[in-house]
Amino acid sequence: MKIFARPHQLPPRVSAAAIILNSGLDLIHADEQRAAATHGMAAGAYPFLRRMDPALFTRLLARSQVALGAALLAPFVPSLVAGAALTGFAAGLVGLYLRTPGMREEGSLRPTPQGLGVAKDVWLLGIGLGLVAEELRDRQLPGRQH
Repeated sequence: MKIFARPHQLPPRVSAAAIILNSGLDLIHADEQRAAATHGMAAGAYPFLRRMDPALFTRLLARSQVALGAALLAPFVPSLVAGAALTGFAAGLVGLYLRTPGMREEGSLRPTPQGLGVAKDVWLLGIGLGLVAEELRDRQLPGRQH
């Protein structure tokens, strides 16, 4: 596993980190109303979250976003680790998009105006998968120059 991110991996890592870190920092001081709305949307897509307190869920989500953003920004965090974390987070967002009524046009993957903001998060999934795939490929090719 590489100890440092390669230079060509930094632009996608920084791009993803900027969005995720901003979102997490914005969510840290969410009031009860925003926490309830955030939790409600997540619990609608992932019913197991219904049992969780909305304020606790929102605090954990915010802290997770800040930690993920920081990991993506830190070049000493291996790209396989940062990419896997980003892939998991982004997969949750894509799942939210796919499971939430009104986000997609009926019978289609095309977003409605309400779903466009979440549908755009598919680029985060692409970045995460790209980082993971590159690192796994390089493990399979002995002697590959980095």
